[in-house]
Amino acid sequence: MTSTVESVGETPAGVPHFPMDRAAGCPFDPPPAAVAQRTEAPLTKVRMWDDSTPWLVTGYAEGRALLADPRVSADIKRPGYPLQAPLPPDAPSASFILLDDPEHARLRRMVTAPFAIKRVAAMRPAVQQIVDDLIDDMLAGPKPVDLVEAFALPMPSLVICQLLGVAYSDHDFFQANSKILIKRDNDPQERNDAFRRLLDYLDDLMGEKLAAPADDVLSSLAVRVKAGELTRHEAAQMGVLLLIAGHETTANMIALGTLALLEHPTQLALLRDSDDPKLVASAVEELLRYLNIVHNGRRRVALEDIDIAGRRVRAGDGLVIANDVANRDPGVFPEPDRLDIERDARQHVAFGFGVHQCLGQPLARLELQIVYSTLYRRVPTLRLAADIEQIPFKHDGGVYGVYELPVTW
Repeated sequence: MTSTVESVGETPAGVPHFPMDRAAGCPFDPPPAAVAQRTEAPLTKVRMWDDSTPWLVTGYAEGRALLADPRVSADIKRPGYPLQAPLPPDAPSASFILLDDPEHARLRRMVTAPFAIKRVAAMRPAVQQIVDDLIDDMLAGPKPVDLVEAFALPMPSLVICQLLGVAYSDHDFFQANSKILIKRDNDPQERNDAFRRLLDYLDDLMGEKLAAPADDVLSSLAVRVKAGELTRHEAAQMGVLLLIAGHETTANMIALGTLALLEHPTQLALLRDSDDPKLVASAVEELLRYLNIVHNGRRRVALEDIDIAGRRVRAGDGLVIANDVANRDPGVFPEPDRLDIERDARQHVAFGFGVHQCLGQPLARLELQIVYSTLYRRVPTLRLAADIEQIPFKHDGGVYGVYELPVTW
């Protein structure tokens, strides 16, 4: 399993390469080399693909502090920003999540309402119906079955398509391009081309919503375009972000969370046999903490000198804030490598922290609560149909998970 930090090794200068490999360890744990870095110090230098040496931040408190610090920038175009790969010359302008306030705040406000807690809570019956229908189809079909294809991927895709106003019949197109975009090892130009295909697709949809608005998020953005609050390009970019984030992360949490529970049968039984919504909510938070599937780190660049944890981060220094390692900080989460769905894990940083934290987290929580409280109850004998050593993990992705999860019952 590859995480925030592709290969481990020491450069002649003694600075470890980033990213680091976790394939040799437990498939649910952060890379041992990154954990060792945290044990030594919560901030250490790492060497990137371009020989730059940003700070790797592995401490929980230090990561939260930096993510909330106005002296730290999320702007991908700033010198010193720790890029994952070269930016192609024709790369489109950055999404609002890679901008700073006030521009970040201006654009984010345009899409906060649909993801407000009360609005999302009202979606519970519709999401429950989608989950039940997919389980009905799965139970009526042959077994074993790939849980990713039959359930984990279509479930959040259907939800986000309904919310945005995207035709689910186009799911093969947007899922294929999403996979290219989030696969870290792909050629940067190939990833850029995939993004442009998605951007063109959302721009065409925006044109349809401008001509004939409906009751969906893209139509609400079209209203703002007409009012001059947004450009059509900005609206299409937001659509790409919401479409990708709205299905990729949740799909991986469903499949990987299921695998983790199957590997921890006592925890699975506790969840499956309970009708307590508080325990279900607790299980979701603990699985988010334990798995922390976003493995690129939160990337930033310092605007000023910052003294933190006995280190001086200089203006222009890059920062890679490893949330997956921070979520295993024993000073915050006792016995952090143990999955415990009764633990209070609400302070995890799986969704980030500060003004840039994940916009869609209320929807993700709702979807996972419904899935985790329904799937194992309706399929109580669910089990793996392959040894865990045969499961293809996403070692090459910025969003971690499994490519397939063969199950039976």
